[in-house]
Amino acid sequence: MRILPIASGKGGVGKSLLAANLAIVLGEAGKSVILADLDLGASNVHQILGLKKSDEGIGTYLTRSNSSLADMVQETDYLNLRVLPGDTEIPGLANLQSHQKKKLIRGLASLDADYLILDLGAGTSFNTIDFFLMTKHGIVITSPTLTSTLNAYLFLKNVIFRLITDSFTRKSPAMARLEEMKKDGTSLQRVYIPQLIRELGALDPEGHQVLTRHLTSFRPLFVLNMLDNPRDVEKGDKIKRSCQEYLGIEIEHLGVIYRDHMQDVALRSRLPITRYKPESVISQAIYRMADKIIQTTGDDRDLLEIPGMDESFQVAELEAEVDFSAKVDELQRLLHTGALTQGDLLETIKSQQFEISSLKKENQLLKTKLLKALEPGDRR
Repeated sequence: MRILPIASGKGGVGKSLLAANLAIVLGEAGKSVILADLDLGASNVHQILGLKKSDEGIGTYLTRSNSSLADMVQETDYLNLRVLPGDTEIPGLANLQSHQKKKLIRGLASLDADYLILDLGAGTSFNTIDFFLMTKHGIVITSPTLTSTLNAYLFLKNVIFRLITDSFTRKSPAMARLEEMKKDGTSLQRVYIPQLIRELGALDPEGHQVLTRHLTSFRPLFVLNMLDNPRDVEKGDKIKRSCQEYLGIEIEHLGVIYRDHMQDVALRSRLPITRYKPESVISQAIYRMADKIIQTTGDDRDLLEIPGMDESFQVAELEAEVDFSAKVDELQRLLHTGALTQGDLLETIKSQQFEISSLKKENQLLKTKLLKALEPGDRR
């Protein structure tokens, strides 16, 4: 069974929409799929799929001692797709205790399917990170805005810290050094990870070998959502370079998704976009991602070969150009047929103006923080 966790550094970037629609497309391709709603405390996969809310799910499994996780998996009307519901009404479910998390991870790993897609909660909680690390090739989705890309990078940074702490034994000199740094919170925030790894390697060569194996095989997949123009793909290149230089890892570009007003229409209709309009720009992007995933076998290492790391970013640029042309063609067709009203045009312009305004505010905030970080004598 291939496990595909989908995470994001912040909410509102399309994580659950990608998880649900990718599950549908893989099912249509003849693969048996289980979609697990692990956004504990804020489960919404059933709404995206247009399903009724279930009375039993992950919370039932964790609170009922004699239950089986497989018994909580529910059939759907979608081809080859089953759903493992989350729970929103069980107090404290979003903050799992260690034994609950271990029980859930064991239960998830024992499920029977070709693909298990995990819709994870946004942010960098220990639970989210540990579910993300159930495989070496989890998917991180973000949008081109500054805050979103920064949070995606910080999510991966926290994942690397988790790998570091898991690689050294509790009583090793390296772990003692890490505990010392934790007491001074600023030390961990400012640490240069490649230098930290070298330092820990000198203290504990055996643990360093374990960490090296973890980092070498860890290759997250990257999805850039809510694009407005092909130039937005450059934001993905920046994240890639940051991960290489500051985290010591490589990421692979799984694909890009353009912003499309049809997504909102599909949501109001309680239908996934791939079912509501398969020929839409968003749907075609998800079909491409599914094809890339299906081309690989169950061996995680194969994900590095189809396509190669650098090639995957070049492919993403070409896909962005193609999808942008398709998006423009669709708008022109709607204008000529009269299907796109003046109100729709105004709404499109308003959304673009809002996005531009948000970007300006983010840039101003970043400029303010940089100025504050400078010493008074260094300001220009």
